[in-house]
Amino acid sequence: MRALRTAASGMAAQQLNVEVISNNIANMNTVGFKRQRAEFQDLMYQNIERMGAQSSSTGTVVPTGVQVGLGVKAGSVYRITEQGTPARTDNDYDVAIDGKGYFQVTLPSGEIGYTRAGNFSLSPEGQLVTEDGYAIEPSITIPQDTVDVSISKTGQVQVITDGETEPQTVGQLEIATFFNEAGLEAIGDNLLLETAASGPASIAAPGEPGHGQLLQGFTEASNVDAVAEISQLIIAQRAYEMNSKVITTADDMMSVSAQVKS
Repeated sequence: MRALRTAASGMAAQQLNVEVISNNIANMNTVGFKRQRAEFQDLMYQNIERMGAQSSSTGTVVPTGVQVGLGVKAGSVYRITEQGTPARTDNDYDVAIDGKGYFQVTLPSGEIGYTRAGNFSLSPEGQLVTEDGYAIEPSITIPQDTVDVSISKTGQVQVITDGETEPQTVGQLEIATFFNEAGLEAIGDNLLLETAASGPASIAAPGEPGHGQLLQGFTEASNVDAVAEISQLIIAQRAYEMNSKVITTADDMMSVSAQVKS
């Protein structure tokens, strides 16, 4: 009975859907996190009677035919990159991107990673780094005797050192944009990697055309909507239950047919 396999594919699809939703909810408070959405496609169809087939010697054709679908499969898990709400922290080294773009991070492997999480700190050498100690690219070092740090909307980093009144520029933050942000590969730790699907990075200073501006003293909150995710979770649960009910019904029907005596 096809219904058994069809409903089983539906249960597997809804299990994936719940896993994606649970990851969204788990990362509600993750800085710069972008929620994901599971998308599905119907599987192949079995043609019992093909539409357009000739149905008589006079040339009439079957208008619709008989096709039976064989279930559902996962099409993709799509990352939704809409802006999260800026959350004020008043920490001089916290920076949020208002608009499109990603900070560049030098990974231990030498690769360049990308992140929306701008909750930066200083390394023992005074270098601007992520929570895991990975250096921001281009590298920016804050002098040890710094008493005030200013990061402009366009990414210029200026400091005032002890005994000085005039600020001095110590670096320029740059951000990267991509044609297809959803094509970036997530590797955990708030980091993404460029792929063939994302296209090459376009590097520019914040505020340049197509690139967002920076907000010092803010971090970007997750774009997860708790109410929407709970609603989607309930829908996925109901869909899972309905597919389970189909399997039970198909099994009952098979039991009845097995008991039929000639």
